[in-house]
Amino acid sequence: MNQTLKKQIDTLVQLQKIELEMNQLRQAVEKVENEKKELAVRLTAFESALDAEKQALEQIQQQCTDLEKEIQVVNDRIIKSNETLRMVKTNKEYQVLLREVDDNKKRKNSLEDHVLTLYEQREAAEVQVNESQSQFLQLKEQVQAEQAKIDEQTLGDKERLSELEEQQQFIGKSLDPALLTRFRRIAKMNQGQAVARVSNETCMGCFMNVPPQLCIEVQRGNQMISCPQCSRILYHIDEQ
Repeated sequence: MNQTLKKQIDTLVQLQKIELEMNQLRQAVEKVENEKKELAVRLTAFESALDAEKQALEQIQQQCTDLEKEIQVVNDRIIKSNETLRMVKTNKEYQVLLREVDDNKKRKNSLEDHVLTLYEQREAAEVQVNESQSQFLQLKEQVQAEQAKIDEQTLGDKERLSELEEQQQFIGKSLDPALLTRFRRIAKMNQGQAVARVSNETCMGCFMNVPPQLCIEVQRGNQMISCPQCSRILYHIDEQ
């Protein structure tokens, strides 16, 4: 067997072990990171709902303020009309002012009824906002605690990933750049598996049959052979 080729195959197998472990770690980290994002989305959704409740309360408060101002304006009109009533000299003027006072009193009563209804709505909205605010703070504390726990859980995986990346780069420097590029391309196609052992004329990567003549070439180890089915680089180990 060509010793240079054997050394390259051994290096590729080593790289593959690193790549597979890295893939597992990435998947584990991605899973918990997605959980972390879901927690953030949940908190954001609750906060948006709370903001909507606050805006609704502000609108009610503004309506109350506007009605209170209008009631004051109408009440001032009533007072002014009553003062004017004492000074009119004709019955016609008196009747006109009297109707004006009556209309303003009706308007004032209607406005007061409306504002009382709004007061009840405001009170209910305030209770709801306070309750939601309390729930939001509890949820925020819970989410932050769970996210911190996730960060702690993934810290070891991230540190291990960093170590493996350094190993991968160091080992990769010993390979011909073209071969390393080929390895990475095949690994990307096959979930990190770029090399596969041949056993009983079968590629142990895709478990498809390998032509007998091709198996012989792999056993001889004089050239780099790829599986015709999955493109993995094939290698042979003598089975006892």
